[in-house]
Amino acid sequence: MARPQGALFGLNLLEKDGVAKKLEEAKDYFRWRRKFANQLKHFKDKHQGEDCFIIGNGPSLKNMDLSKLNDYNSFGQNKIFLIFEKVELDLSYLVSVNQLVIEQSAKQIEAMNCPVFLSYTAAKGVVKELSHIHRLHTLNLWSFYEDISQPICEGNTVTFVSLQLAYYMGFQRVFLIGVDHSFKQAGQSHETQIYKGDDENHFHPDYFKGQQWQLADVYGSEVSYHLANYFYQKDGRQIFDATVDGKLDVFPKISYEEAIQMAKKRK
Repeated sequence: MARPQGALFGLNLLEKDGVAKKLEEAKDYFRWRRKFANQLKHFKDKHQGEDCFIIGNGPSLKNMDLSKLNDYNSFGQNKIFLIFEKVELDLSYLVSVNQLVIEQSAKQIEAMNCPVFLSYTAAKGVVKELSHIHRLHTLNLWSFYEDISQPICEGNTVTFVSLQLAYYMGFQRVFLIGVDHSFKQAGQSHETQIYKGDDENHFHPDYFKGQQWQLADVYGSEVSYHLANYFYQKDGRQIFDATVDGKLDVFPKISYEEAIQMAKKRK
């Protein structure tokens, strides 16, 4: 039976849209590679053998004295700057790859006084090109990537990106805090919603209050964490979970106090 002309026309449109999307992604990649990739190579093994903290944004941060972190290397993530209202936090780096977060936080990101790592595609045309802001290419197959000067994977959570950055920089041990891995949400993973009322999923009530956010992919994040754990262990490195009452069961758990005692202070 001959295919209906309308269906054939619709299929051709879909094929053209797919080709156009792939072509634009390829153009983006070459723009990024030409302009930003080499900048990232300066971070290779910059912290060889050192330790760091990666700070999530869970509500458990409200129960911690984060001022203790100022003696240590640390990665802040997404809207961590909201915590500056309560504590002077001397971050080593800031990481953000979610498009909604970057759009909502562009001014604060531009004002940061530490190196910032953003998704190139999410930040394009949104965040100014400034010397402290570095662009990652985060469109790639799901895996753990050891070289951030090549495309890497977001892995459903910004913490996975930070773990790849920390690995590339040569950190020997990583201590996670504020990675509560527990969300009050209703809907499909990655679904975009308006957050109504105070934000209970993050350390600050205004984190997404009245704004768009994407529902967390808890299982997808766990898969990424297992990947990161495998690569760290394979290279004789370690990831510890020092989140207060965290629900993640991938990494060895220690208390925040133990992490502070174990970690080497920043040089």
